[in-house]
Amino acid sequence: MIKDSSTSGVRPGFSLAEVLAALTISAMVLAAVVAIYSRAQHSAAAIVRKLDSSRQSAEALQAITEDLDTITVSGPDTRITIENKFDKGIPTARMTIRKSVYDRRNQEQTFEQIIWQTSYDYDSDANGLVLYRSHTGMALEDKLLDEQRDSSEKAYSFIPICAGITYFKIQVPRGENFQDRWTSPSLPPGITVTMSLAEPFRTVKGTLDVLEQEKITRTIAIDRTRKLKFQIVPAQAKGKSDERLF
Repeated sequence: MIKDSSTSGVRPGFSLAEVLAALTISAMVLAAVVAIYSRAQHSAAAIVRKLDSSRQSAEALQAITEDLDTITVSGPDTRITIENKFDKGIPTARMTIRKSVYDRRNQEQTFEQIIWQTSYDYDSDANGLVLYRSHTGMALEDKLLDEQRDSSEKAYSFIPICAGITYFKIQVPRGENFQDRWTSPSLPPGITVTMSLAEPFRTVKGTLDVLEQEKITRTIAIDRTRKLKFQIVPAQAKGKSDERLF
């Protein structure tokens, strides 16, 4: 008996429409997976940038605090000058901490001087500031950075501390307001340093600024041994003031 070759157990193949449908579905699934991965990668990169920005800002503010704590408590012959301005539309500041001594001729000499300032980074493609620190004077030992620098770096007076800064201000708090300039021979009661590495935006005045939640601020007390004036509120007056709170 002769068997029909068309029904000899050969499995039929996929049609062109089925192949195209399978390829289309696979492409859609692959595109969805790539999109999810891309969003996750961008989110992770944003989180890493945020953490790096906060860490760098915190380290810079801590270094400024250590300089103020070290020099201003060493004696009365210390002066601090502060000035703020705009560089390429970015808020920038300069603070000089100067400790003086007097020689045998009663001439004032600079025993130690530290400068913190930001300058526009012309060597980088990114628009931002570089935070520099300078240590000069008769005191050759730099307690903050000597252990972190090699011999070649000690030949330069200004050392870059942090790059990519988009906002930097040093101010003196005066009640609810802030003073952008300080030239008085007396020390300020405190200093507020604000900085950010976040993406800036242009204001209506043409300058650059960053969102308030992207700014990191630290207020440093200068004269911590000053006498604080307390006012004792009478019991009757205190009761009335407490009633106003409710």
